[in-house]
This record gives sequence, structure tokens and C-alpha cells, in this order.
Amino acid sequence: MTVRLTLLCAAARTERAVRFADGPLDERALHRVRALAGTLPRAATRWTAPSRRCTETARTLGWESVTPQPALRDLDMGSWYGRTLDEVAATDAPGLGSWLADPDAAPHGGESVAQLCERVAAWLDALPSDAGRVLAVVEQAVARAAVVRALTAPHEAFWRVDVPPLSTVELSGRGGRWNLRMAELPLGPRPPR
Repeated sequence: MTVRLTLLCAAARTERAVRFADGPLDERALHRVRALAGTLPRAATRWTAPSRRCTETARTLGWESVTPQPALRDLDMGSWYGRTLDEVAATDAPGLGSWLADPDAAPHGGESVAQLCERVAAWLDALPSDAGRVLAVVEQAVARAAVVRALTAPHEAFWRVDVPPLSTVELSGRGGRWNLRMAELPLGPRPPR
């Protein structure tokens, strides 16, 4: 049987500064999530990353029961957690440069991009073949890593995948072989499949 996996990138606060942190969604972000309710495919299995923004996104979609998956957690930013990208650039420009250029670098003392990609690949490849349709609210970094795995691309491709908040990544596969499917535009509630 083929697994059909839809990854929904969590909503994000509408502040302009990129911050390596988790926190509550603001009203504008919650409004955008509410507009998506009913447009996602139905799924027997629903998961979420353990972050607040992912669980808030799932609950705002109307998911009554949310099962956090530790393997879907965001990239561990170590000593950079809570700081903005501009703050890191101002205080650790060489570290930021190496992190963006080398997927094995972890100048912040947390997790490297390569480690994240391996963690997500292991989670994907461990999904049981009888899982059917699976829907998960994830961090943007997790969605990027899933695309890298599906395409069997090198970890350097991670930064070449753009996944905005509330975008979806659709994968299908089994036995460690994944296909990437471009998502359709939601034109209203989807008919049951």
C-alpha cells in the first residue's frame, strides 16, 4: 500500500524579523489558518510537531486530537534560540556563514542541517506501508528536509527549497522511496476521497 503524506507548514507570526524561536500565533496568523479549514485532505492519521505554533495551527484547523511527533520537531538552534537572524549576523557572522554554506556545520551548538535531514528521512522511511493518508503540521525546516529526502538530493539543497508558512508538501511512497507531488490550489472544500 502507498502512504500519502501531506505536510502543512505551520502558521507563523506576522512580525517581520526572522527569529529562531517558538511562540504563540498572533491573530493575523490564526485568521489565515481558519481560512484553510476544510481545504486539506481528510486523513486517518494526524500528527504535529511538538512546537506551540504547530499545535496551535492544528487546533485552529479544528483538530480535536493532536498527536505530537518528536521526530518532526524544528531544527535545534542551540545558542541562537530566541535570537533574530539580524542579531546572529551581527554577533556571529562567520558562524552564520558556515551554517548557511555547510550542512554539517552547527556553530550554534545545536543540530546541523544534515542531522535534521537524516532525522526526517528516518521518520519518513519508518512510516508503515499501511499508514494510508497521513496529515502532519510541521516546521518549515522539516518540510524542506522531507523534500530533500524525496528527491534524494544532497543536504546542500536544503536552502534551495522555499516553503512558506501554511504551504503544503505532498509526498507518496513506501519502503523508503518517495515521490513529490505538487499541491493543487485549494478552491474551497475538497470532496471526500
